[in-house]
Amino acid sequence: MKTPINRRTMIQGLGTIGVGLPLLEEMIATNAFGAIKAKPPTRAFNVFFGLGIPAPLQNEGFNDVLEPLKPLRDKLLIMRNVDHVRCDVRGINAHFDGATASFTAQPAGGEAKAGGPSIDQIIRHTHHPTGLPAGMVTTLVAGTFFRRSRVGRYLHSYNLDGTVAARMQEKPRDLFDRVFGAIAGLDDTDARAQRLKRSVLDSVVDQYRYYVGPNSPLGNASKSRIKDHLDRIREFEQRAFTLKHKNNNGPALPPRSSVPHGGPADPGGEGIDITLNELTTEWRLLADLYALAIEMDRVRFGSITFLAAGERIRLTGKYEYSDRTRYEFNDAAEHRRGGSGGCSHEWWHKFNEKKENKQLRAHAHMKMNEIAYFLKRLDGTKEANGRSILENSLFTISTESGDGRHNDVKRELSGVFHAITGANRRFKTGQFMDVKAEGIDVYNTMVTAMGSKKKIGPDKRPHKAVDKIRA
Repeated sequence: MKTPINRRTMIQGLGTIGVGLPLLEEMIATNAFGAIKAKPPTRAFNVFFGLGIPAPLQNEGFNDVLEPLKPLRDKLLIMRNVDHVRCDVRGINAHFDGATASFTAQPAGGEAKAGGPSIDQIIRHTHHPTGLPAGMVTTLVAGTFFRRSRVGRYLHSYNLDGTVAARMQEKPRDLFDRVFGAIAGLDDTDARAQRLKRSVLDSVVDQYRYYVGPNSPLGNASKSRIKDHLDRIREFEQRAFTLKHKNNNGPALPPRSSVPHGGPADPGGEGIDITLNELTTEWRLLADLYALAIEMDRVRFGSITFLAAGERIRLTGKYEYSDRTRYEFNDAAEHRRGGSGGCSHEWWHKFNEKKENKQLRAHAHMKMNEIAYFLKRLDGTKEANGRSILENSLFTISTESGDGRHNDVKRELSGVFHAITGANRRFKTGQFMDVKAEGIDVYNTMVTAMGSKKKIGPDKRPHKAVDKIRA
């Protein structure tokens, strides 16, 4: 007979270190007949990518820039003709307006404030009005980005009053510490030094030995999962911190992140030079860590960003996709300009539906490939109801504009790319849908389907449900 175990009991005594656990059979409640009650937790995450996909290219389906999403086509509802025109703020361009409107459908409330809450936070407050279970990260915000002139460019999770929901984690080792490790006395330099010299797992070794040992109350399948879990956290910790033991004297100190952060990431708005390998290596480690945090049930709400709104980078490097060279990036050389004028950003301003737009297409394709990388990580983990984390959760994927040309605000903020997952069969998936609706109505339909009574936008505004997106 299976002995039921409280999930929290297994992590008592960890002190200042928090380590998530995989879902084990012994933790799942059963009814009187022994059947498993397979109900996954409610989760909502906002996934942002910069610069957008021009609306005409969205109409090509999976034939070009959206090709990397094709393996996930049954798990996604891709919505076309969603607009955020109501979010235009006079005197500010669509990079700002569209980025802050993504996931909030509201005009910006300031340089570091949205006009209202984001989708994930409305759902969080609906399902956890008094707070999440002890030990969980309330909201996780992370991303790989460089353009920094305004918080709304890169941060996409906002509280009910429009303030930022959590501090942005942009370095993989900081994200790892935020989720899996914490130090008492954050400003204590001695504590910091000790953290760098020890694995976050060192403090739980004895507990893990008990639960995988001969006196463990767990079955063989759960013991195996515990072992795999420990190995995975160790692997990701080593990748984030390069913790390689030398002569039993402890691991080497972690190196700095390989890409610029802070001021050096956005030198006067002129952009930076970066290789495709540098960009994707940083992003994929961050995406892996974020996915692991979800899989370990350390976090259920938040946002992740791949490149900021109006991103300015001069990308170089060969882009390989599906065993072929899709493109060889060399932005500055192809623009024949340096500084901001030589950045990938400019391909969006030069978009012309009557031309080939090969550079823009290559960049957009690459972005979808990196978004797909993150989503696939979560589609590989099955839960007790037989569906994957990706299928059971609400992931909303969006961007800042439907057209990068600055000479027509209405066109820029119309046709903004949106895709959502099924959220445990709450929404239709497996199709492209021309919703022809305002983002505010689409979002309100989504949060309503997720059980919220709170609506986005002014109370006096009539809400128009977009019921065709609901399953």
